[in-house]
Amino acid sequence: QVRLVESGGGVVQSGGSLKLSCAASGFSLDQYAIGWFRQAPGKERERVACMSMTGGVPIYSDSVSGRFTISRDNTKRTVNLQMNNLKPEDTAVYYCAAEFIGMVGYWGQGTQVTVSS
Repeated sequence: QVRLVESGGGVVQSGGSLKLSCAASGFSLDQYAIGWFRQAPGKERERVACMSMTGGVPIYSDSVSGRFTISRDNTKRTVNLQMNNLKPEDTAVYYCAAEFIGMVGYWGQGTQVTVSS
């Protein structure tokens, strides 16, 4: 059974940090690029970070560049998103996703991140 399970969400004050983790099972993680997406209430889902299957140079959205860091460990089948200097506008449900040729193949169930001002 294919699964992506996120963890690490929670409530944090503005300026704080959180580390999200995503555990993959049921498929070959090293055959997929990995993306972190988020969706705030009333807004469309947006990709905030992604990394190729080999762990090459990551790509970040302008809104999180310089504050978020994506990483992956294919041997441990995990993907992480370190989020620093969090802002209230970062409040959203965060999802990890396995992508192949630019299309999402698998989604996690999401984890809530709430940043209070």
